[in-house]
Amino acid sequence: MPTSRLQRLASQLTWHWEHQLRPRLSGLTDAEYLWEPVEGCWSIRARPDGAYALDWAFPAPDPAPLTTIAWRLAHIGQTLAQRADFHFGDGTLTMDRIRWPGPTAAEGLARLDGAYADWTAGLAAADDGMLGRRSDGPPGTLDGRFPFAEVILHVNREVIHHGAEVALLRDLYRARRPGSPGTA
Repeated sequence: MPTSRLQRLASQLTWHWEHQLRPRLSGLTDAEYLWEPVEGCWSIRARPDGAYALDWAFPAPDPAPLTTIAWRLAHIGQTLAQRADFHFGDGTLTMDRIRWPGPTAAEGLARLDGAYADWTAGLAAADDGMLGRRSDGPPGTLDGRFPFAEVILHVNREVIHHGAEVALLRDLYRARRPGSPGTA
């Protein structure tokens, strides 16, 4: 049972990861990972140089396009990886330095698992003294405006929120009917 405040904050994400999100990703196929249920989805796409990148725009259009499982998992991974780097690492993992996963579910899940491991290892090595401190997070985030405890809660919300969207997309993929978008 977590005893410190930081352990309690971290345990929220750990419980969700171990009992909800990560089990729901078991058996994810490449077709499901890249499934675009409607026209105009944002996803992961190859660039001319052979690297992969997320579709995105800033500011995002209103309404923002629907995103694929690949896009959502890459976003969760980016959220975790950048926060781990900026709060516990050397602070160099900016958006232009992220190496996005390619078009396979295995690669996307490996990147996600690595980012989760880095974030949770950083939290495990931290102490409650960090919770009230403000720190500059990744550029473009509001991390520096809030105490670190709020950053942890924000990361938890992001993973839980987008993880639930991934679970719903998996349910929709499984239940789609012949002739619906994304079916042969």
